[in-house]
Amino acid sequence: MSTQTEVEVEPVDTAIADEPRSWWARLPKLPALLVAVALVLAGAGGWVLVEAHAAKTVEGSDNTAQLDAATTAEVSAAATNSLNKIFSYSYDKTGVTEQAAKEVLRGKALDAYNQLFARVRELAPQQKLVLTSRVVESAVSSLTGDRARVLAFLDQSATRADKGSAEAAASQLSVTLERAGSSWVITDLVPR
Repeated sequence: MSTQTEVEVEPVDTAIADEPRSWWARLPKLPALLVAVALVLAGAGGWVLVEAHAAKTVEGSDNTAQLDAATTAEVSAAATNSLNKIFSYSYDKTGVTEQAAKEVLRGKALDAYNQLFARVRELAPQQKLVLTSRVVESAVSSLTGDRARVLAFLDQSATRADKGSAEAAASQLSVTLERAGSSWVITDLVPR
């Protein structure tokens, strides 16, 4: 008597085999993904540090023009007020303008201004010239310790009473300022 046992094999349901694996099955890929995300974040953090350092560094020195808002505003206001005073005059009050220049200019700026103003002192009374200058925009491009550079845009209007004429003009100046005690003075002026 032989006994044979028959084993029944049930067909495999292929629908189950085709289903996506559960999140548990994907778990071994998770550490690789986390490492990739960490590398991207570290790279972005490094880039931010490099850019922050670059914003502070100009020609090997610390430029705080964009980082020190209070001092930048102080420098900009000093440049604006000084330029408005020294480039506005009336033919009958040139002494007032010259005194203002002595207060806010030093070095090369004062020397150049004195040469220019000698001509103004000579011609303004003859022409009955009144010049009004107003800084319409200024930007601090560099601020390093007690030294700053500013680009200023001025609107100027001149009236000549001897001819009854008026003219308007615009000008640009690169201005170097240095801290003198508690105030900022102009040490160089370059027309642009």
